Amino acid sequence: MRYFLELAYLGTAYHGWQRQPNAVSVQEKIEEVLTRLLQGNAEIVGAGRTDAGVHAKQLFAHFDAEEIFDAEEIRFKMNSMLPKDIAIIAIFKVRPNAHARFDALSRSYEYHIIQHKNPFVMDQAFYLKKDLDIAKMNKAAEILKIYTNFKCFSKSRTDVKTYNCKIESAVWKNSGDLLVFQITADRFLRNMVRAIVGTLLEIGQGRSSVDNLHEIIKSEDRGKAGTSVPAQGLFLTKITYPKIAVE
Repeated sequence: MRYFLELAYLGTAYHGWQRQPNAVSVQEKIEEVLTRLLQGNAEIVGAGRTDAGVHAKQLFAHFDAEEIFDAEEIRFKMNSMLPKDIAIIAIFKVRPNAHARFDALSRSYEYHIIQHKNPFVMDQAFYLKKDLDIAKMNKAAEILKIYTNFKCFSKSRTDVKTYNCKIESAVWKNSGDLLVFQITADRFLRNMVRAIVGTLLEIGQGRSSVDNLHEIIKSEDRGKAGTSVPAQGLFLTKITYPKIAVE
């Protein structure tokens, strides 16, 4: 039987989502607890992987179990055993071939910027005390929806079959003390959101122009795009699935 986990975590203490041989990951922590509770090797497959220091307000993963169990009881026990920075939101049964990664229709991210010193959000935002032209940044963000090849924003030496992504929306908004960049696409390349944000911030500071973004994307050259912003401001916020994924 296949189950989906819905979870959230602060990524500050972890070397990303994916299990690694010499570093602590979110996947490792969850698999350890689930294996103990199910009394058997529990391997989970995530909807994607976040880099070191990146957070997730919503991420899904699937795993298989030989026997039916009380999902709510397991969720409660997992939350009592997991570190305080990882939370299991829900566990639910899905069809046998449902896949947390391949069935996902879209993924949404937010990037948080704080422009005045605030000790309560500094660990989950990028502190940037510079004037920004938000109108220009939003005009540039609209350009992203025209294109599909985003090799210029991809981490170098990434093993992917295609650099194509369909961006559905991209916009900057003020949210209380934060300046928030929201972006949704069918898929994302490694480091893509942080590179996009870095490029848009250069436009907002007047170091690059809105029109220059066309040339950056067409170049397919990571060196032409802006510097990647720090990981602590990035949140995976939502993953959508077709209704057929849930039994």
